[in-house]
Amino acid sequence: MSLGKLEETLKFSWRYDEFSGIFGYKDSMKYLFDKYSLDPEKFELRENGELVAIEPQVFNLLKLLVENRDRMVSKDEIITEIWNDKIVSDASIANRIKFARSAVGDDGNRQRSIRTIHGQGFRFVAKTNVVAKDHNPDSGAQVTFKSKPHSSINPVKEHTQSKKPSIAILPFRFLGPPDPKRILAEAIPHDLIQALSRLRWIFVIARGSAFRFRTADHDPQAIGQALGVRYLLAGSVENHGNQLIITTELSDTQTGGVIWGEQFAATRDDVHQIRMEIVARVVSSLEVYIPLNEALDARLCVSENLDSWANYHLGLQHMYRFTKNDNQKASNYFSQATEQDPGFARAHAGLSFTSFQCAFLRYGSKQEEDIQDARRFAERSIELDSLDPFANSTMGRALMLQGDLESSAHWLENSITLSPNYSQGYYSSAFSDMLAGKTDTSLPHFEMALALSPLDPFVYAMHAGRSLSFVIDGDYQSAAEVGEKAARTPGAHYIVDMITLIALSLNRDQDKARIWADRIRTRRPDASQALFFASFPFSHVGIKDKISEGLGRYGF
Repeated sequence: MSLGKLEETLKFSWRYDEFSGIFGYKDSMKYLFDKYSLDPEKFELRENGELVAIEPQVFNLLKLLVENRDRMVSKDEIITEIWNDKIVSDASIANRIKFARSAVGDDGNRQRSIRTIHGQGFRFVAKTNVVAKDHNPDSGAQVTFKSKPHSSINPVKEHTQSKKPSIAILPFRFLGPPDPKRILAEAIPHDLIQALSRLRWIFVIARGSAFRFRTADHDPQAIGQALGVRYLLAGSVENHGNQLIITTELSDTQTGGVIWGEQFAATRDDVHQIRMEIVARVVSSLEVYIPLNEALDARLCVSENLDSWANYHLGLQHMYRFTKNDNQKASNYFSQATEQDPGFARAHAGLSFTSFQCAFLRYGSKQEEDIQDARRFAERSIELDSLDPFANSTMGRALMLQGDLESSAHWLENSITLSPNYSQGYYSSAFSDMLAGKTDTSLPHFEMALALSPLDPFVYAMHAGRSLSFVIDGDYQSAAEVGEKAARTPGAHYIVDMITLIALSLNRDQDKARIWADRIRTRRPDASQALFFASFPFSHVGIKDKISEGLGRYGF
């Protein structure tokens, strides 16, 4: 069965409220959430049993959102259902959403029940129980069905709930004794992620989140729920002397069943030549809409030298750990890769990234040299492959370090255009916009980065960027909440602690602020405003004054 036909079949996976809707019973149900009950049949909204006054149009909007709480409802759909396709302004939609929120004790800041998905639509996220009423008018019996809860903890999961398929590629298992070819178990899935990320019809979870799941006995349904994806691709690389057997397996995370599998055999010498065949075969098997020749065009432009390719992936293992020691190891691997293959664009981009990390986190005393290296290696990567999203993003990061935010934004936007599912591209673009004070774009881009890679090792930085964006907007309470979340996330460094302190200080939360101030001095005794602004070259004087005020209150 083709994937397209399979998806049509699986649309009939049964949830009680969907089933009742098919047979016309949907209005004979009540929806219970928080302290509210919504009864479509009686056209009533009640709070703790008391009737809530609500306009008919607002009631219909709330009903539409509640009945479709398992997905985002687009603005176009709202216009069709509520205004019968009449021409309606965004302001009118926003006005009705505001009243719907007010009716259920919500607002645009908390968004506990109705979540805004910037520029796209809205989603009802409160945990909801469905009560089906007995159709016998003489009976008072009711049957309650618990619907799948929608957590309000992660504000960005709704991005994965789109009509297009979503997938996570897990690191493969290596079967056999220790061997240098073990890196294939990560390198091939990485190539698959990069190839699929260039395609616009599929939502692909980034490496940083997918590679968290390395257990041999993985549970597709549990992983699917954790990552918010419908499909899961796993595999293995088995060592048989001079021969390697590479197996891939596609699972449906809703049922746990295997949809498709394939096995590839190669000698140790020709494995590099068949890896693009693996990428093309997997891509073409996942979706029948795209012809094989377009799938082949989706491949990565990587080195033809297997040793260089292996060193590049070994470097990736260390690059995202964000410690001085690991960053140096990553740099060494990337250097070896460029020596083995001077035309390997991604290895040069890797060197640019490690140089950026040295400069940003002040790992050494040669910051200006690190900044120049970040740009030099990025330029070389762009020369070798101007269409590579990683190369474009490193160029943008390098220019960001030099304070050229306008040029930086151009390259970072390029990385997203080239790879619409590139989480690091969204994060870097958001960071650049945040430095320029453009929170209208920085906040949704930070959220999109989190949606694409909800378990990324860089999650702390994504939350920290959101916190600073809230600071710029003057929403100090949200900034403080998100800032503490960022600082408590594994991997967060002292600069993230400083962002948390800024938010808490401006929110006048003195007790917590003192705790974080002490933590900063313990972790980085030389922490100062000058050190902070060297990493965050804000272009707006007003923003710098606000941040300076927050740090200055606690002696920085």
